[in-house]
Amino acid sequence: MTVRTRFAPSPTGSLHIGGARVALFNYLYARHCGGQFLLRIEDTDRERSTDAATQTILDGLDWLALARDEQTVFQSSRVARHAEVAHELLARGKAYYCYCTAEELKQMREQAVTEGRQPRYDGRWRDRDPRDAPAGVKPAIRLKAPREGETIVDDLIQGTVRVANAELDDRIILRSDGTPIYQHAVVVDDHDMAITHVIRGDDHLTNTFFQAQIYQAMGWDLPRFAHAPMIHGPDGAKLSKRHGAQSVTEFRDQGFLPEALCNYLLRLGWSHGDLEVVDRDEAVRLFDIVDVNRGPSRMDYAKLTNLNGIYIRDAGDDRLVHEVLHRLAHRKDLSLGASAAGRVRTLMPQLKERAKTLNDLADSAAFLARVVPLNMEPKAAAQLTAEARLLLRDVRDVLAATDFTVPNLDAALRGFAERTGRKLGQVAQPLRAALTGSTVSPGIDATLAALGREEALARIAAAST
Repeated sequence: MTVRTRFAPSPTGSLHIGGARVALFNYLYARHCGGQFLLRIEDTDRERSTDAATQTILDGLDWLALARDEQTVFQSSRVARHAEVAHELLARGKAYYCYCTAEELKQMREQAVTEGRQPRYDGRWRDRDPRDAPAGVKPAIRLKAPREGETIVDDLIQGTVRVANAELDDRIILRSDGTPIYQHAVVVDDHDMAITHVIRGDDHLTNTFFQAQIYQAMGWDLPRFAHAPMIHGPDGAKLSKRHGAQSVTEFRDQGFLPEALCNYLLRLGWSHGDLEVVDRDEAVRLFDIVDVNRGPSRMDYAKLTNLNGIYIRDAGDDRLVHEVLHRLAHRKDLSLGASAAGRVRTLMPQLKERAKTLNDLADSAAFLARVVPLNMEPKAAAQLTAEARLLLRDVRDVLAATDFTVPNLDAALRGFAERTGRKLGQVAQPLRAALTGSTVSPGIDATLAALGREEALARIAAAST
């Protein structure tokens, strides 16, 4: 058997972090088993589904590098097939026409509530002759669900779950206007796509019993189900905006690398010993859906940020330069020509050592593209006292006669400090302010080398006048 999994989002908004983790689990399990990972866009809710949301989902999956093995299936294109199966169930005696009006259904619900019962359809058309149908009422089609025994699902994460069939009712599978309900469409699509494993959030667990009954009524083999627990906020409550970023797009815009986010999502509810940093190849090798925990996981933004810093330090410098320049492109106070790009590339090995996000990295690199005279941060301006300005003029003369390589710059600054009876920090701090407009930067020798002789001397001269 070839394992085939699928991710099946509804295009009514952005790709939520919980959905991204479900997609990742489906992808990894399929790859682990040598199988196939598919995508289905469940867009039957035409009022809420949008092309923009669909594109956002596709972009998010691409950014996370969750490659699909076949063409994307759009559920809305399969409505005729959903109706065909509903009518086949009707012909088999596994479903029936229901002629209840909206008013009758409303009264049915209200009476159940009044009597303290769970609102459900009372089955009044289950065995009734369709010739009794009222004139002018278009019927819906309901599944004739079993009333005895239990519906049992062996879930790969949750274990064996069961419900008494007496607790379930005859649900509609095809509305009176001929459109399928979501629960029915999902079953038909998963069967026709030969899905062997349905891996999804545990908020779908209760749907599984009804869906299992449709499989059984059609005589189809059930896929293996695996319902992963939800992601909660750090406080244990449902993840919401007040906790922080929720969508893949937000994490991308905040400067997280996709591989760091995937690594973090993998470790939410799954573990392999003490292994924390897991690259894609290792994840494919190790991941098994049965190892996912049953309990909900808590989002830890600080842990994700620290993990992102590890991935940034391991990332290629050319890639990081591209990300930084992209993030600085909107800044009106910068000059992002070839010279600035070269400076960023030169200093990247030092810049990335402290960065936790790409946005941090861009902020720390911005000084390399600033225009003389620099806008000084208040703490940097405080460094440029009258005495410091005089010192900078002397330092400038020393640097002007120095070869702009890191070892030579370091030696020149140390020699100057020693000759003038100062500590190196007393020289470096006003010099850093003059070069960057701030009080924080990589090593002063590396910063000078990245700026280059002409730019460095121009900045020192502007700050020392």
